[in-house]
Amino acid sequence: MEPNINETALESSESDNEIDQQFPVAMWDFNQCDPKKCSGRKLSRLGLVKSLKLKQRFPGVVLTPTAVKCLSPDDKEVMSSKGLAVVDCSWARIDETPLSSLRPKYGRLLPFLVAANPINYGKPCQLSCVEALAAAMYIAGYADMAKKYLSKFTWGHSFYDLNNELLDSYANCKNSQEIILTQENYIKKEQQKQKDDRNAQPDFPPSDDSSSED
Repeated sequence: MEPNINETALESSESDNEIDQQFPVAMWDFNQCDPKKCSGRKLSRLGLVKSLKLKQRFPGVVLTPTAVKCLSPDDKEVMSSKGLAVVDCSWARIDETPLSSLRPKYGRLLPFLVAANPINYGKPCQLSCVEALAAAMYIAGYADMAKKYLSKFTWGHSFYDLNNELLDSYANCKNSQEIILTQENYIKKEQQKQKDDRNAQPDFPPSDDSSSED
């Protein structure tokens, strides 16, 4: 069941912001989301992400839809030394967002994952900022840090519950090529499972509700 959207769900544990940040975490905020429902804004209030100016460059790994390479454990060295950043913008307005102005050196896409945030619950690939950051951390080998970021949201554990198999599989890959292969195999398996489930449903003959009396 999709969780209810409410401010309380986004405001849990505001005072508990003790996280061992092993590298810089940042975001560009294009001001396209409701501030009361924006996970990136909450992380900023907690001091867990640094807000960047729209044309400010970031030297580390950048999660952006304009990237052509998939993030993988191979990015751990860059992430640990230069940091991790995410683009905070509305999925419905990506085409009008000037993402090309960011020009990241290490732009990365995330592999297939399912959203657990209240706005896009159950939808593939439409992750919130905290989900995207946590996924990147987990895949790169920072699982504890990822879970602590998610713990700032009452629904955060659901993201790991929905994706734990995938996240563990991705984290065991070596590079982006293996990540993509793992993603493709998972999608094919899920599609076959859905097909088998449909085929397993019994076919009942049409019922004849008509009756007649002689």
